Amino acid sequence: MIVRDRPRGLQLFYILRGSILPRIAAELATCTGVALLVTLTHGFVYQWKITLTAVPFSLMGLALAIFLGFRNSTAYDRYWEGRRLWGDLVHRSRSFARQVQTLLRFDAAVGPGDARDPRRLMILRTVAFSSCLRHQLRGSDAAADLARLLPHDEAQACAAARRPVDWLLRRNGEELGALLRAGRVDAPVAAEMDQSLSGMAAVAAGCERIRNTPIPFPYTLLLHRTAWLYCFLLPFGLVDTVRFMTPFVVAIVAYTFFGLDALGDEIEEPFGTAENHLALDALCREIEINLREALGETELPPPLEPVDARLS
Repeated sequence: MIVRDRPRGLQLFYILRGSILPRIAAELATCTGVALLVTLTHGFVYQWKITLTAVPFSLMGLALAIFLGFRNSTAYDRYWEGRRLWGDLVHRSRSFARQVQTLLRFDAAVGPGDARDPRRLMILRTVAFSSCLRHQLRGSDAAADLARLLPHDEAQACAAARRPVDWLLRRNGEELGALLRAGRVDAPVAAEMDQSLSGMAAVAAGCERIRNTPIPFPYTLLLHRTAWLYCFLLPFGLVDTVRFMTPFVVAIVAYTFFGLDALGDEIEEPFGTAENHLALDALCREIEINLREALGETELPPPLEPVDARLS
């Protein structure tokens, strides 16, 4: 995620960090090169003069704008839903930690910072849940985070599970059930705490739905084909009117169309590691800081800060 102040004045034209320009440089160079060639030949292909009016470009531009608007709106909806789901996970993690500490009955001699206290392990499993979900969505290995947060046997069992996020929720559910049977928590309170676990499961399911269900491919294919066709034909419609400015106009139009298309591609899958994806590392660190602080720890990991305006 790019975190920086809005650039002013000429800064707008020089900033590359977070810009979509590097991703579309090849397309932009190709379209501008074609426009330059058409300008130098005055629209002739061999001995035939190709002349186009503004009518086909108006019709094609309208269709292209509709497709771009639909696709980018859909892509941003997926991005924003992903952020809302992770915001919900932050809320539910804090709530579950509070419930574990304040609603479970234990002897005063066993404090929440004691390694023997089941409450500590339940909270650390919640921290591990957010890290496992991040790794699952990004296709990376969660073993290092599990080994850092959980006892050795649990870390190994969780890493070996087919779905580590579900394994962690089941273990917390089993722990909660054991505490209920032991009389450490009342049934209505246990049901409320189970709702927090169910809410975390719903967050994971929502993220998986976004991750595993891309925008239908025909929309993407049609948009790419229409954009390329429009930008290739545009110089023939401009060369007789704007003449030597044709490559510049085509470059601006191509930057707009291909840039919006590439931006939609990038935010369609919001959980990756690209510059404009969600800062899942920072969100997981925030959850870990909150829950370790709730355990009474004083040596907390520092919040992640942007590096070169990029927050991972």
